Amino acid sequence: FIEQRAPGPDEHSVYERAVRLPLVASLYEHCVRAVGRSLAIGSHGLPLIGTGDWNDGMDEVGGHGHGESVWLGWFIVTLLPAFATLAEQRGDTDHAALYRAHATRLTESIEQAWDGEWYRRAYFDDGTPLGSKANRECMIDSIAQTWAVISGAGRPERASQAMQSVDAYLVNRAAELMLLLTPPFDKADPTPGYIRGYLPGVRENGGQYTHAALWVVLAQAILGRGDDAYELLSFINPIHRTARPDRVETYRVEPYAVAADIYSAPAHLGRGGWTWYTGAAGWMYRVTLEYILGIKREGNWLRIDPCIPKHWREFSVTLRLPQSEYRVEVQNPDGLNKGVRLLTLDGEPLVGRVPFEPNSGSRLIRVILGTDVPPASG
Repeated sequence: FIEQRAPGPDEHSVYERAVRLPLVASLYEHCVRAVGRSLAIGSHGLPLIGTGDWNDGMDEVGGHGHGESVWLGWFIVTLLPAFATLAEQRGDTDHAALYRAHATRLTESIEQAWDGEWYRRAYFDDGTPLGSKANRECMIDSIAQTWAVISGAGRPERASQAMQSVDAYLVNRAAELMLLLTPPFDKADPTPGYIRGYLPGVRENGGQYTHAALWVVLAQAILGRGDDAYELLSFINPIHRTARPDRVETYRVEPYAVAADIYSAPAHLGRGGWTWYTGAAGWMYRVTLEYILGIKREGNWLRIDPCIPKHWREFSVTLRLPQSEYRVEVQNPDGLNKGVRLLTLDGEPLVGRVPFEPNSGSRLIRVILGTDVPPASG
């Protein structure tokens, strides 16, 4: 543990040397304390955004301690049930019950942030909505929509409509961009914070911000929309964005590294931003491998459930462990996006998942997609 003076009423942060305390706690206790910090809610029943949530550039939305975040609500709703299960496994039934009850209340409050065709993004300290049709700037923000799907907690019809709104307002197919929000921040009040210091259409301020854009791809894959997921992934793929000399001239950054952002500003449309500086590369790997190719490791098992474009008729992936090589061959004879009809390991039919262990030698996994899908198990 460390201790430091808390920011005062007119301070957003404090840069001072922290003092190490002679206290020790388990990793679980640290997690319980961290989760506990997230449980405070505001007048709309939503988590307090403070000086920023995922988007730290929105540091004035809740700078006085009353602003709330719709996206953070989805995120916490995703976290709490899984952590409640962990708490139960440790015999901590009180915290487990608290987390599940809070997740239920949050889900109900988030639905009150429905704006008609999408979810609002947040509420300012004074209660003004952000990410609403009422806003001249940041009328819609993508992450409040994608996490309605990713969390699994959004009402299905609303989550589907929210993603349609993302496609209608935030996907620019001519420029091959997925905008984080639109219109960009410029002059409107209340001010959201330092995000407005970026030019409109640059970085988080209405550009394609790769981390959030991959959540759009992920949400489309979860919904089974393999054609959309693959198309949108190509908007991020630096190899695709540098496939011709004219595209190289537009993109202007490396073809072999994921860029943190791509500009939508008219003067720099399609230009790559920071490279070698984004955790989104890890998200790109996971979304591609686990949700499009559909190969997800669960301990000593592989669960295989691709969501691919219909024109893909086959693909293969080789996975290696010490003294093991698993070759996964997927066939799509009927031109589908999704649906495993047959799964075999070395010719033996299996349902749902296959063992994935070291010291197993050379193994062959065959997957055939089809409409006659067996019931899930395992």
